[in-house]
Amino acid sequence: MSSRFDDLKVANGDLVLAKDMKAALTAATLHFPDGATQAFAADGKTTYTEQGRSSAGQWSVMDDGEFSSFWPPSYRATYALRWIVEAGAVTGLSFTHEETAERFDGRYG
Repeated sequence: MSSRFDDLKVANGDLVLAKDMKAALTAATLHFPDGATQAFAADGKTTYTEQGRSSAGQWSVMDDGEFSSFWPPSYRATYALRWIVEAGAVTGLSFTHEETAERFDGRYG
């Protein structure tokens, strides 16, 4: 997976810039430690799957460069999006909830 990001000069924990978010999110399905997965489509749709159950939402990049997630009917949250880099290669994304500081690390599958 690292070949898609070879041109980026990022370190583990660096913020994903707004201009790179679409490529970062749509590069591959993200796999989380609890077994859940999340896939992001270029059109702003996302599917989160946990224990065989899927839910559909939407994502966007806010004007200020934050990542926004919407899950119908009314859940909306913003996250700081950071690179996960291991042994010099981008291996995933870390999402930190802007209000609760809860962090979710997903690895590209």
